[in-house]
Formats: sequence, C-alpha cells, structure tokens
Amino acid sequence: MWAVSVQEPDRLKLLQTEPPSPEPDEVLVRIGRAGICGSDMHIYRGRNPFARYPRVIGHEAMGRIEAIGARVRGFAVGDRVVLDPGVSCGHCHACRVGRPNVCSDLAVIGVHRDGGMRELAVFPSSNAIRVPDGLSDRAAVMAEPYSIAANVTQRTEANENDIALIYGAGTVGLTVLQAFSMKQIPCVVTDIDDARLERAKKLGAARIVNSSNESLEQAVKEETESFGVTLVVDGAGAPGIIPQATKLAGPTGRIAVMNFTPGETPVEQAEELSLVGSRLNRRLIPTVLRWFADGLVDPDALVTHEFRYDQVLEAMRLIEEHPEQTCKVHLIFS
Repeated sequence: MWAVSVQEPDRLKLLQTEPPSPEPDEVLVRIGRAGICGSDMHIYRGRNPFARYPRVIGHEAMGRIEAIGARVRGFAVGDRVVLDPGVSCGHCHACRVGRPNVCSDLAVIGVHRDGGMRELAVFPSSNAIRVPDGLSDRAAVMAEPYSIAANVTQRTEANENDIALIYGAGTVGLTVLQAFSMKQIPCVVTDIDDARLERAKKLGAARIVNSSNESLEQAVKEETESFGVTLVVDGAGAPGIIPQATKLAGPTGRIAVMNFTPGETPVEQAEELSLVGSRLNRRLIPTVLRWFADGLVDPDALVTHEFRYDQVLEAMRLIEEHPEQTCKVHLIFS
C-alpha cells in the first residue's frame, strides 16, 4: 500500500509499505479521503514541536472499515467512519472531568503516531465515528476541522448575546464563523487577504476587515457602538494578536487562543476579561456530523481543491505558494 510519510523536515515521500493489521481494539480502514491541515504543513516543514520523524501524516481522514479487531463491538466491515484523532488515557484528571483533548498522555494520530494519509490505516475503535447515511465522503472528512470550531464554541460559552471578532479567514476562522452564525452571533472577520475575506463575507460575516489597509479598531467601534466585542477568537496565531485583542474586547469579553504562538505574549488585563485556550475537540465529532446532516453549516463551501494522493507534493506546493486560492485541500485515496 502507499503512504504519505514525512521522513524528516522538508523531506516528504510517497512510500510503499506492508498493510497493517488491526490489534484487538482497532479497526482497519480503507481511506477514502484525507484533508491537508496547517499542522500537516508544519510537520512537513519541521515547525511542529510535537512531531517525531518519520511520520505518516494526516489527522483528517475517513473511509470504510475493512477489518475489525477481536474485541471491537458496534462496527461492521463496510461501515463508513471518520477519524477523531485524539487518543486519550481515560483516567487522568483531564479525562475524568471530560476534557480528553488535553489528556496528560495525549497522542494525536498523524502527529504522535502514524496518521490517515495512507491507503489502509488502523485506528482505535473508540476513535472511529460512524458517518450517517446520506452524508457524502467530501463532507464527512470535514468533521474534524469543524470539531475545532465546536470546541471553541463550548469553551467560550458563545451565545446569541455576543458579537464576535475572528482573526483569520482560513479554515479555522471560517468554521468558527459558521458555528457562531448558527447561534445568531454577528461576526467581524479580519485578515490581510481579500480573497479569503470574500469567502467569509459569502459565509455570513457581518463585516470583513482587511487590517493591512483598514483600521480594525475603528471597525470594531462602529460595529459595537464603542463597547467592544464580547468574544474574540484568534484563528491566525500571529504575534501581536492577543495584546490587540485585549484592547478590542469589551469589559466582559472572552478571548480564545487556538494556536501555538512562539515567544512571549504580553496580556494587558482589563475589567473582567477571560482568556481561554481551545485545543482539538472533546469528542464533538458526532455533534458536527449532526450539523452536516441537518444542513446547519456548509462544509462543501470550504473545499477548494482535490488531488489524488500521489499528487500530494503538488497539493502542498499550491497551499504554500498560493494561500489566497486555497482553503481546504483534500487528497483522494479511493
């Protein structure tokens, strides 16, 4: 079988390897699609501090079960499943309080262990989520990206009384925009790329701001009658965002950090601001699949390109060289 493997930083290879066999608690999945995430690009370029090489990448993956381990229950050969990539221990404090996404022994499939960019992959059965009938493969593989938005929505207790500012109109920002729009939250979206901002506008942003040529501070004042936004999401991770966000948030604002930003980040505390982190998801993929099935969000709107898996280098080159053209790029395996 073929697998997409990063051998070391800046060296990606398409390898032919022996098919894996499922352990007693695992399922063997014939991968149909895998999405390329920014974290995959970071592993490729040696910018992910958690990755160990060589690594088969890919934490956004779906396919059909081809075999099941001896102890697996509730699945059958032929079931379509999507991967939930966070493997947790189940007994540490974080797991006991319902936060397995920050388990003390967390392993992320595609980062800490081999992922889904391969023709056949094995996953713990607890990390395989059945795809509802009638939902396309193209939509199903988007469940993991949208689960990130579902998690930050829960972490910030986002509600209809909010007005939000979202930094970044890439995949993270646009999934958050759609999740917040479900709750009738007006969103200001800022980026420095007009093409990305146009996508945000089409997906319902109340206002788009190109911060390279427009004052974000003035836009926030106008949209909030000078009170400040009540909710800020950093979906970009650029240095300087958090200090600015503390000034743009109103006195009861919540600021969500969704990235690993290198270096120190000064925070100017004012009034009763809350700063929260949001990482991966807390078993929210079933929730997201219901969003898709009920038509509450539009995952297809974010898929801009599809490539055969053996064109992975071409796909990554496009992502790096023309970010204005790409949002979510998929690799087709079967």
